[in-house]
Amino acid sequence: MKITRLSTYRLAPRWMFLKIETDEGITGWGEPVIEGRARTVEAAVHELGEMLIGQDPHRINDLWQTMYRGAFYRGGPILMSAIAGIDEALWDIKGKALGVPVYQLLGGLVRDKIKAYSWVGGDRPADVIAGIKTLQATGFDTFKLNGCEEMGIIDNIRKVDAAVAVVAEIRAAFGNTIEFGLDFHGRVSAPMARVLIKELEPHRPLFIEEPVLAEQAEYYPRLQAATHIPIAAGERMFSRFDFKRVLAEGGLGIVQPDLSHAGGLTECHKIAAMAEAYDVAVAPHCPLGPIALASCLHLDFVARNAVLQEQSMGIHYNKGAELLDYVLNPQDFSMADGHFRPPTKPGLGVEVNEALVIERSKSAPDWRNPLWRYPDGAVAEW
Repeated sequence: MKITRLSTYRLAPRWMFLKIETDEGITGWGEPVIEGRARTVEAAVHELGEMLIGQDPHRINDLWQTMYRGAFYRGGPILMSAIAGIDEALWDIKGKALGVPVYQLLGGLVRDKIKAYSWVGGDRPADVIAGIKTLQATGFDTFKLNGCEEMGIIDNIRKVDAAVAVVAEIRAAFGNTIEFGLDFHGRVSAPMARVLIKELEPHRPLFIEEPVLAEQAEYYPRLQAATHIPIAAGERMFSRFDFKRVLAEGGLGIVQPDLSHAGGLTECHKIAAMAEAYDVAVAPHCPLGPIALASCLHLDFVARNAVLQEQSMGIHYNKGAELLDYVLNPQDFSMADGHFRPPTKPGLGVEVNEALVIERSKSAPDWRNPLWRYPDGAVAEW
């Protein structure tokens, strides 16, 4: 079998799909993207694709190493996201060619179901509480919400009180019937992170995500030493080499590699194994589309330390399309009691509505994240 063609499709709300074709008629789908930089990743996919035409798609390990080590400069969000989507598509081809779900090729099931959590948006506590109640009715009992808005390097107590008030109202409304993580989104400096975490501790969030940026990872062990709340991070780490240093230094209770950013299934399977050796949990990051989610699920079902799966149904970023809009087999993504079951179809298990993908890609928007500024005009972290 030989690879004959790579085709990319940018899509609303902020996704990109990749189709890899072979001379035997078997195709694979991946989802290479960096949110807000889809065109840049698209260029990288086609540059890497020049190495793949005519190659055997079954040799995933060799092709991965070729893409990663075949150029002097490597790593980072763009190149690793391009590799990630290609890798996902190659696993999809291999599973289809052999007639089995991808997790069977990675050793088979280690669990029968994986708990999913849902994002909850809203600017006021009442909005968040209403959103949780709606999602509870569909079976969710685990959630994630933004822990704060923009936060100065040193900020006033009103900002802290406002962030804590939201969490306090949620806990008062639901008691211990739900769990929720708080995503700081890298918006908080190390000095303010200590303040916020201390004030939030009485409300017992499930985890604190990205309390500081990954480039400030030296603070993770210091923050963890000051709190019993697990610290989570990893969506802006792009290879096992990024995770190696953080795991060795300690401080994270949960790592969150994104399978469409961190080298795909091949790399994230290794990251999960590394984390297991450090007794650290894995909760793959996935506010993206159906191919990214399917890839995450195959990792969840082979990694013993996988604990939670993010998914984007109803997420506030989804403008113009929803998670399952481009899927012909949405029933395979259905949940029971807030859990996903293992995919059953060969490959990644996603049947892509290719005609709709092609049509919608003709008018895909270029999504950009907001640019925030502090009151004094300086650029803030979003």
